[in-house]
Amino acid sequence: MKLINDPLIPIFSIIAFFGMAGGALLGPALPLMVEPLETTTKTVGWIMGIYTLSTAISMLVFGMVTDQIGRKRILVPCLLINGIAGFACYFAPNITILLILRFIQGIGIAGMIPIAMTMIGELYEGLDRVHAMGRISITTSLGAISAPLIGGSMAVVSWNYPFLFYALTIPLAIFVMFILPETNLAPIKKKRMFSKMFSIIKDIKIFSIMFLCFVTFFLLFTIVIYIPFILINIYGFTAQKAGLVIGIQGISMVMAASQAKMLSARFQFSTLVFVGFLFMGLAILGMGVSDSLNLIYLLLLIFGIGFGITQPMLSAWITYASPKNMMGSTVLIFNTMKYIGQTAAPAILGPILMRTDFSTIFILSSVLGFFVVVSTLYARKKSDLFESLN
Repeated sequence: MKLINDPLIPIFSIIAFFGMAGGALLGPALPLMVEPLETTTKTVGWIMGIYTLSTAISMLVFGMVTDQIGRKRILVPCLLINGIAGFACYFAPNITILLILRFIQGIGIAGMIPIAMTMIGELYEGLDRVHAMGRISITTSLGAISAPLIGGSMAVVSWNYPFLFYALTIPLAIFVMFILPETNLAPIKKKRMFSKMFSIIKDIKIFSIMFLCFVTFFLLFTIVIYIPFILINIYGFTAQKAGLVIGIQGISMVMAASQAKMLSARFQFSTLVFVGFLFMGLAILGMGVSDSLNLIYLLLLIFGIGFGITQPMLSAWITYASPKNMMGSTVLIFNTMKYIGQTAAPAILGPILMRTDFSTIFILSSVLGFFVVVSTLYARKKSDLFESLN
């Protein structure tokens, strides 16, 4: 299928936006929820954490069934679950009910972006697939900028107004049900599926891609979590202004991701992985030693370029490396690594921060990025690991 005037790409992009908005939409509203829900700052953070946990668990479950029962049979119910549970959060009378509803909503979120990626992998080939994945990355990058602004603006009316936004996925589910084709035309047998579900990561190519995905989102959340502390505590920013500054990286992410097809046509995957992680590693290292606000702005732009180069490549790459008839489960495990990376960043760096300072955690995080850079150079010389998918 060709991408020229292809109406399916905007649909996949909208699905990806709502999948990303599951968390980003609520960030600015969390402080406003403490008083009306009669809870604490620590507890209200679970409104994000319980959703992330539910999403990660559900992705693994969906990975066991998506290659058996089809893509739309998972995607449409997931859109409905996200919309209905998210809308129900508006009426939550207390923090306990809200957390239960957010856990249910996370189940819906789990089947949105991964299934969209899988369907793209089954509908498109070659550079068209890279281009389509680039559109998804552009959408999520734009969402990273716009969703917090949407949520923050709605929260001005009331703390629970942002949850109304999720209801838009209900009509989207109906639209998807009639418009998108089913792409899994040769379902794998159940017994074979369960025996192979986790064996796929034994393939060195797939394992490498998933590790790179983990590192990418570990580095991203190093930025997202700890740069606001520097902006607020050192430079006196408000939370709203800090959120706008973090959005700087989204601008360069969009610019880089929009060139995914062109870059993939001109350069090998290994070269793009090398450059992407080099940019991200240098940006995070620079933040660890920077004492200039203007330099932080520049480094955020550099990080966004690296992320925008890397993410579409990995998303396309995992679909090429997936075993026949197991693309859905492979992509779901791949996306689970995103959430593991997001969780690992504060879990590892937080305790270190308690004993050191912000400079130390940024420098340590950059080491992980440079490890990928060095590993990529070594792999290019020793094997065809990074080149065999071109």
